[in-house]
Amino acid sequence: MKVCVFCGSSMGNDPRYKEAAERLGEVLAQHDCSLYYGGASVGLMKIIADKMLENGKEVVGIIPKLICDMEIAHEGVTKMIETESMSERKLMLIEESDAFIAMSGGFGTLDEIFEVVVLNQLRITDKPIALYNTLNYYDKLIEFIDHAVSQGFIRKEHRDNLIVSDDPEILFKELSKHKSIGIDQWIKDIKEESHEL
Repeated sequence: MKVCVFCGSSMGNDPRYKEAAERLGEVLAQHDCSLYYGGASVGLMKIIADKMLENGKEVVGIIPKLICDMEIAHEGVTKMIETESMSERKLMLIEESDAFIAMSGGFGTLDEIFEVVVLNQLRITDKPIALYNTLNYYDKLIEFIDHAVSQGFIRKEHRDNLIVSDDPEILFKELSKHKSIGIDQWIKDIKEESHEL
């Protein structure tokens, strides 16, 4: 399986984030996965890439020229692909990967998470995405999503399609058995509610 990991270019304030990144790398390596990621040699991105390389696994970095010019591209990866823009990088990561895991990260990671979620919702892609909820990092985000479900702006089945765990083995297992959600009922429902006004 080609697994794309979205994650921060920072280490975070707690050493357990680094330990969690190493653990995820070990689990993916044990399951003979290839890693696709943002290509940098900083933050949690570097930690998981190094752990996969240490275990002899393929690591493909996809990095925009702008970031590459900042001299933070990882020089030890199996393959490095340079893109013209952040958008092109994201598109290529999504096209090339079979599944996605989001570790702790900032705005870039959130952007990547929701890009995949929306593409799945519209059935443009059927690739699963999981949140690696280290130290309950994503609890507030999940709380907001649940609030949006309760207010009728996110459907429960789309929320339930988002895999969440702090255990990498559970994440891999759930990603492996993922089944896509049909779009027909969702479209029918939103058409009906819009014409009831």
